[in-house]
Amino acid sequence: MAAKHSYEVKDVAGKLAKGFLKNPLTAVLGIVLLALGWISLTTMPREEDPQIAISGGAVIVAMPGATPKEVENIIVKPLERKLREVKGIEHIYGMAMENVGIVNVMYYIGENREDSNLKLYDKVMQNMDEMPKGVMQPLIKPFDIDIDVPILTLAFYQKENSTLSPQAYIKKLKDFQHKINAIDNVAKTTLQGAHKEQYNIQVDMGKLSAYHLSMGQIMQAVQSLAANVPDVKGRTRDEKLTIFGINNAIQTIEDVKNVMVANYMGSPVYLKDVAVVEDGIDIQNFQDADIIFRKDGDMENNLTEHKAQVTMTVAKLAGTNAVFVAQDVEKILEQYDSEFEKNGIGYIITRDYGERANEAVNELMSHLVITIIIISVMLVFALGWRESLIVTFTVPAILAITLFIAHMTGQTMNRITLFAFLLSLGLLVDAAIIVIENIHRHLHAHDVHEKEMDELLIEATDEVGAPTNIATLAIIMTMVPMAFVGGMMGSFMKPIPLNVPVALFASLIVAYIFTPYLSLKLLKKPSHSHKH
Repeated sequence: MAAKHSYEVKDVAGKLAKGFLKNPLTAVLGIVLLALGWISLTTMPREEDPQIAISGGAVIVAMPGATPKEVENIIVKPLERKLREVKGIEHIYGMAMENVGIVNVMYYIGENREDSNLKLYDKVMQNMDEMPKGVMQPLIKPFDIDIDVPILTLAFYQKENSTLSPQAYIKKLKDFQHKINAIDNVAKTTLQGAHKEQYNIQVDMGKLSAYHLSMGQIMQAVQSLAANVPDVKGRTRDEKLTIFGINNAIQTIEDVKNVMVANYMGSPVYLKDVAVVEDGIDIQNFQDADIIFRKDGDMENNLTEHKAQVTMTVAKLAGTNAVFVAQDVEKILEQYDSEFEKNGIGYIITRDYGERANEAVNELMSHLVITIIIISVMLVFALGWRESLIVTFTVPAILAITLFIAHMTGQTMNRITLFAFLLSLGLLVDAAIIVIENIHRHLHAHDVHEKEMDELLIEATDEVGAPTNIATLAIIMTMVPMAFVGGMMGSFMKPIPLNVPVALFASLIVAYIFTPYLSLKLLKKPSHSHKH
């Protein structure tokens, strides 16, 4: 009988197979990997598209009394020259107007926003001594693209049964806005189309003419009282400090009505004598948007109803989960439903970025599952159901590792990230298929009964290690150049060169560790006796 030979491991594939083949922690490692992947999948911030870092800002310099030509020559052009010294600026746009000059700067895409803002502020402040006399303190406004794009928009309107005045209606919406602003990860909220509360004075031109008054006199009378008188400070003889001041003369609608406009034939003329004074909203603001309702689904007669809307926008903090933020806002909405119904306030969610992001992610995840099932079915016919089961396990394990690393490196779950997984899915099973196919071949070799199962699995894995490593490395290298693409497209496609190489590397590790381990548990040597 020939002496039993022991196989000498040559490649890292064989070393991993040997180290984990009978290790009791291998099963625990597999469970932990799947658990980490599931946690990453459920907690990763979800977005529809990758968040692209766009940075820039505006420098606003006021010079009262200056003409546009003067502003251009002494403010805008010198400022443009100085800002050219800042590294990383791609575009500079200067505008000269009456009394003010504005210089907008745009940094290269991918530049760190905080660093960019700091460099812009420093450059302007360092050159304040070169500003001409009469120039006011420059105002530096950085672009905050991260929080300027809303993830949720709500259109509010007053129903027919609403008894709220315009002022009370806006106050209810502002109270709700304040509640939304307190939600974690909500960056800012705005109310578009909300009218400001103000006193409206509608002058009767006939009465004005009867009293021989002009509109200028009306304006002067109101303006003279609509201001706070500054506090007056002084000291008494015993060194005590006294402070006194006068409140705003206009506090109620009655104060407005009783403003004295002029003296006509020995009698005072009050504002209420020549005008109708109302406590209302800024009626001169015509920037309204309407919600159009089709009555009773009437498509033929096109009967519609228009209602003025107030749009609330909700934006999230950068890097947070759009799905969770949107859900938190909708929970607060549900709490306010009864109050809105009582006050006759209706609303429609016109944009839900969180729902769209969730749908996009779930759709791609379902495609991933379908692809895995197709691969499994194909392997059943090619190798057998046990071998197919082993390869099928490796796919979620590889994706779990990739998802966890993506989560740890601050990436978000979006369409491009999942496209990277779909792109690499066909490549992920390559290593596992190669290993399982070689194990299958060894199990059906003529000398299979001369080897122990452990030795056979290690040898089969080690044999294909070197060529599989080289093939996978070659594919990874084809993805590397994509990481150096600049501009908008580079930032948009960045998840592909970040995740595909990680997934391919993980596929090697999983194939070398779990394929032999699962083969030991599921596969057996053929039962037929070998004939010498």
